[in-house]
Amino acid sequence: MTITSLDELIKNVRRCGGKPKVAIAPCAEEFVIRSAIEANEAGIAEPIFIGNREKAAAVSKEYGLNIDGFDFYEENDDAAAVAKAVQLFKDGKAALIMKGLVSTSVVLKAILNKETGVPTKGIISHVAVFESSESERLILITDAGVNIKPNLQRKADIIRNALQVARKLGIQNPKVAVLAAIEKVNYPAMPATLDADILAKMSVEGAFGDAFVAGPLALDIAISPSAAARKGVTNLVAGHADILCTPDIESGNILYKALSTIAGKCMASVVVGSDIPVVVPSRGDSDRSKFVSIALASYLTYC
Repeated sequence: MTITSLDELIKNVRRCGGKPKVAIAPCAEEFVIRSAIEANEAGIAEPIFIGNREKAAAVSKEYGLNIDGFDFYEENDDAAAVAKAVQLFKDGKAALIMKGLVSTSVVLKAILNKETGVPTKGIISHVAVFESSESERLILITDAGVNIKPNLQRKADIIRNALQVARKLGIQNPKVAVLAAIEKVNYPAMPATLDADILAKMSVEGAFGDAFVAGPLALDIAISPSAAARKGVTNLVAGHADILCTPDIESGNILYKALSTIAGKCMASVVVGSDIPVVVPSRGDSDRSKFVSIALASYLTYC
C-alpha cells in the first residue's frame, strides 16, 4: 500500500501497534515537549525527556503542558543530553532519538562517535517528506541537513538512502529528480549539472534498481506536469518526481525552509543510514512537523 498523506502515515503507525520510546534531548522547548506529548496521546511514541529539569518544568508550566509521569534524565549540557539519548538506545531503553533545540551537528557527532556512538550502515543523510500540492502523494527531499557538499559518489548514496524511505512508504518504481538550475550540462560553470547527468546515466545502467533517476532538472520541471510540458521535457521523472535530490546542503536547506515557511508545508524529517532512527526536524519547525517526524521515524522502524 502506498502512503499518500501524512495523516495516512500516522494512521498506519497506529495500526502497527506498539509504542516505541523516543529519547528527546535536550527537551526544554515548547514545540518539542508539545509534539512528544501529542505523540504519546496519539499512541505513536512514548517520550523520554533528557535535559535540564528546572527549565523543562518551567516551559511546561508556561504553556500548560504536563510532563509528570514520563521518564526524565537530568543532563544540563546539550552534548551530554544527546549522548545520554544515544546511550539509552544502545541499552535498549529507547527505540528512537529526537533532537530538541540543538544543532543537528551535535546529534550526528554523538551518533558517529567511534567509542560511544552507533555504527552506521553506510553514509547517513537527511530525508524530509511533505505532501504534494498538485496531487495526492508524498514527495521526499534530500539532503537538507547532513551532507554539506557531497561528491558524486556520496550523492549516489544519498539517493539510495532516500529510495529506501520511498519504498518503505509504498512508492513503486520511485522517480528521482536530481536538481539543478537548468536541464543541460554546463560544466564547469554549474558542476551540479554534470553530477546529475552522470547519476541519470548510472540509473539507466541499473545502479538504483527499479528507480528512475533523471537530471539535471529544474525544480518546476521536476514536480509540475504543466511546466514540464511547456518546456518540452518528456522523461518519466519530469512533472512526477517522488524524490528531489538537491546539489548541496545550502540549496536543500533553502528549499526545505521555503516549503515550510513560505508555502506553509508540514515537513516530516529523519536522518537515515544509521542503526538508530533519528528524528531531526528543524529547530524552527512547528509542533505539527515535529509530531509527524516522530510518526515517520516510528513507521520506518516498526511498520
